[in-house]
Amino acid sequence: MIITKQKSAHVLVGFLLASFSAAAIGAYATGESVRTWYPLLNKPTWNPPSWLFGPVWTVLYIMMSVAAWRIWKLRDQPGVKFVLGLFFGQLVLNALWSILFFGLHSPGWALIEISILWSSLALLQRALWRLDRLAGWLWAPYLTWVSFATFLNGTIWWLNR
Repeated sequence: MIITKQKSAHVLVGFLLASFSAAAIGAYATGESVRTWYPLLNKPTWNPPSWLFGPVWTVLYIMMSVAAWRIWKLRDQPGVKFVLGLFFGQLVLNALWSILFFGLHSPGWALIEISILWSSLALLQRALWRLDRLAGWLWAPYLTWVSFATFLNGTIWWLNR
């Protein structure tokens, strides 16, 4: 199947919109809690400064969108539909974490949820490596960041139980 550059660009924009929609849901859920509830929690000394999260997530959402777009361009290959389904599923899980942690003030439930998210990201990482090495490299920082976030979430839960 021939893919025009225009259609390919539209699809990339669609992946970016999907990713940043998940980000917007997460930001909405985080909202007031990041200024009121979160500062009151006991956190480890290695907790990153608040200003770091926005830039890191912006870069990660762009990279994960480009990775998914690269896989979409291989859509005639076996397994691509499954990988893209996982991509959209992990976006739901990504937004859900913010709802649980910040919106519902529940680090414990968020820890369970982020463990499921991490598993889906690791599964995606493996599939991306097989389909497109560059997509796998683009995905790796996201998996690394969520690995760190899982450890941070667990530590915050432990310090505040």
